[in-house]
Amino acid sequence: MLRKSYIFHIFFILVLIVIASCSEYNRILKSDDFQLKYKTAMEYYEEENYVRAATLIEQVLPVYRGTLTAAELQFTLARCYYHRGDYIMAAHHFDSFARDYPTSEHIEEATFMRAYCNYLMSPRPSLDQSTTYRAIDQFRLFISRFPDSDRVAEAQDLIEEMRVTLQEKSFQSAKLYYHMEDYQAAIVAFKNTLAEFPETDNREEIMFLILESSYRLADRSVPERRLERFQATIDEYYAFVEEYPESEYINDAERYFNNSLSILDDYPVDELTLDF
Repeated sequence: MLRKSYIFHIFFILVLIVIASCSEYNRILKSDDFQLKYKTAMEYYEEENYVRAATLIEQVLPVYRGTLTAAELQFTLARCYYHRGDYIMAAHHFDSFARDYPTSEHIEEATFMRAYCNYLMSPRPSLDQSTTYRAIDQFRLFISRFPDSDRVAEAQDLIEEMRVTLQEKSFQSAKLYYHMEDYQAAIVAFKNTLAEFPETDNREEIMFLILESSYRLADRSVPERRLERFQATIDEYYAFVEEYPESEYINDAERYFNNSLSILDDYPVDELTLDF
């Protein structure tokens, strides 16, 4: 019984402390004493009570606009949102700080954190990648502006990580056209992927799928387009085997090549433009 009574009293005291704290916080919220709000907001921030800190800062920020204190408040507000996991608002306020206070001692961190918040919001490859592109652009701006920063290597690593996501997005989008049997669109999309990401790990598969899509497009073409498209298939075969002569796809590649040659044998020699 004594133990239960002791626990009850401790709980009761904690409840009173919480009630008193809420009462004091509400009193400060309603107060016209902006210096008190500013001081309390900073205390809440140091205590890692980011919700209350942000609420008070947003109340007093307009009052201090145009002063040195405003810069500190704006930067602290951005960090409050960051620590709360609200990366949309954090990115917005870091961006505002970077634009409004370009000579601040915090400008390097704000510029990095603006990009980092967008990186944290970067979605999986199947979704829209606008945020990813924005983060990459902002990290590149950070590297350009602060080339001697200790965080340049981190920014470069994060850019590379996001480029892998973009590679996968581009590759999967092209494969979607392929699976829909829209081979003309697939060829364009696969070639765009190689142009933007020539170092992709999927390069061999992409080049084979371009060859295969070219063959299937030619095979389904109207008579007046078959000649040029089978010739294009031959060209894609040579490009593929030159780069991957021992590819796992080589048997299929040779089949498309031989079938194309067989079909082209039916055309007069003077119509062919093959370069063997």
